[in-house]
Amino acid sequence: MTGPEIPPTAAPTFGQRLRVALDTYGPLCVGIDPHEALLRAWGLDASASGVRDFGLRTVEAAAGRVGVIKPQVAFFEAHGAAGFAALEEVIATARAAGLLVIADAKRGDIGSTMEGYAAAWLRPDAPLESDAVTLSPYLGTDALDAALRTALAHDKGAFVLAATSNPEAATVQSRTDVDGESVAEGVAHDVAARNIGAPGSLGPLGLVVGATADRRAVGLTDVVLAGMPILAPGFGAQGAEPEDLKRLFGYVASQVVASESRSILSAGPERLAARIEERVARYR
Repeated sequence: MTGPEIPPTAAPTFGQRLRVALDTYGPLCVGIDPHEALLRAWGLDASASGVRDFGLRTVEAAAGRVGVIKPQVAFFEAHGAAGFAALEEVIATARAAGLLVIADAKRGDIGSTMEGYAAAWLRPDAPLESDAVTLSPYLGTDALDAALRTALAHDKGAFVLAATSNPEAATVQSRTDVDGESVAEGVAHDVAARNIGAPGSLGPLGLVVGATADRRAVGLTDVVLAGMPILAPGFGAQGAEPEDLKRLFGYVASQVVASESRSILSAGPERLAARIEERVARYR
């Protein structure tokens, strides 16, 4: 996969905006995962109204404390049209507050269907317009072409699944071709090619690399990951701690967006802002 020429633009790329956010606030990204147990703990109904209130309260607590939030689309989608309306409001409110929004949608398809997903999440003025979206490459990274082109054309970003933390992922992501390149490494090389020519130290297109995944075992060395933003779920409740960031990611630690959800959201609405500040301080 070769990278298309990136047209000159006065607007900063997603990679440039993310670099500013990381330098200003540090690596912590607050995940917005309003599953039923958390909704009940917060005194909210498991409804579209509940996920709306949950999302907006989290945005309010995160704004000015971190640079990035990541709403998990599935928990809003579960409530149908009203859930999507709630998500639209959460995303718009977050972006208006200066937060970068990574829509954790994990979309992946081919042809016009991929174009539809790209339009939904990455087109300016779309109801669900976000700064970046997560994508699944397991129909082939070339199948993501429409989304990656849309991201580049509109100064958006994308994070493509490469090495995830769930144990069953290894059977696919660690498989190697005749040259010894793993599936995960092949995905990384394909995405990196798309960043060629992008301004700044970070390209707009990056990878999802789980904090508890053995990235080096699947070929995701520091050299392979150089210059790409890395969305790293797995910090907090999933086992990795802020103090582990530099050990886990080495030379590319400054490129990492460290996502935490339950470790923060479990504090409840009254303690949420304080918990975010506590977690931010641990990454310093």
